[in-house]
Amino acid sequence: MGNPQKTKGDAYERELAAHLNDSVYGYEQCGRAPLSGGGFVGLSGGADLIGTTGLFVEAKRVERLAWREAVAQAERNATTTKAPETPVVITRKSREKTGDSLVVMRLDEFNKFYRAWLSVEGYKTIPFGDRADADASE
Repeated sequence: MGNPQKTKGDAYERELAAHLNDSVYGYEQCGRAPLSGGGFVGLSGGADLIGTTGLFVEAKRVERLAWREAVAQAERNATTTKAPETPVVITRKSREKTGDSLVVMRLDEFNKFYRAWLSVEGYKTIPFGDRADADASE
């Protein structure tokens, strides 16, 4: 019998890929990376899902999540593998629906997605690449 936590995590990765395929892509675009829990393996690059264009997904199915550590893990893996995608953590607890999962990313990365959405909806935003919204603490 295998590790029940790993089995639960593997199942969530498959479930998350199926959810994205159904609700975002409309066809089988993404899937669970082979041996995703074991670091860099072939095309997986350390991400838990492959085929999620623009996103480096770290999937976590846990009751309590150390948010900052999970984001740091996704960023570390993305940097180590030189992945150009935005590191994100997607997580849910047991007995929650997949669609109720939470997505966690850095605010500066979220701003890119939000500006793109605003642009599609016809709102004016600053041009991409401008740093008018940069943190004063930098």
